[in-house]
Amino acid sequence: MTRVDELLALGAEVKGFMPPSEGRALYEAGLDQRRGGTWLEIGAWCAKSAIYLGAAAEQLDCVVFSLDHHHGSEENQRGWDYFDEELVDAHDGRLNTLPHWQRNIARARLEDVVVGLVGASQVVAPHFATPLDLLFIDGGHGEEVAWADYRAWAPRIVPGGSLLIHDVFEDPAAGGRPPYEIYLAALDSGDFTERAHRGSLRWLRRR
Repeated sequence: MTRVDELLALGAEVKGFMPPSEGRALYEAGLDQRRGGTWLEIGAWCAKSAIYLGAAAEQLDCVVFSLDHHHGSEENQRGWDYFDEELVDAHDGRLNTLPHWQRNIARARLEDVVVGLVGASQVVAPHFATPLDLLFIDGGHGEEVAWADYRAWAPRIVPGGSLLIHDVFEDPAAGGRPPYEIYLAALDSGDFTERAHRGSLRWLRRR
């Protein structure tokens, strides 16, 4: 088994909400980037998407910054459909995915490629000055949170860079609207063109 095969298999194995076909599409989008670039994902969970991105970044000498406060979105909390008791911190009773993220990045041997940023997206954004070659938005899907992520980070993408958005569903019955709405806004802005899509993953290119 090759190194890439190992990483793609591990990405499919760890906890998360991205089907393997979409994970591979994320990896393929990463491979299309220039060498030595800076990438950022918003929404890290247990490192599933970071491993897919890291598998590509490792080949291109890129760095993936993986940003999350690691306490989950609204739909991940107790009493909601996507709650997972195994992710609760016994010390304070809160959801905490950070230890799982750290262990999975270590298992993948990607600690020199994937760098964790722990905090809220809107707190980190004003202090992050590096232009982005790739931005992957997969954080909270509430209207306020999703739009704030898009507005804070999408303008940082360099010409020719990529914007990837997860959980984009045209049918309202299939999922929340904010990811679909920011996808439409990116296209309507004239700054982005659609490169490809697979499942609920949309890949846009900055003009």
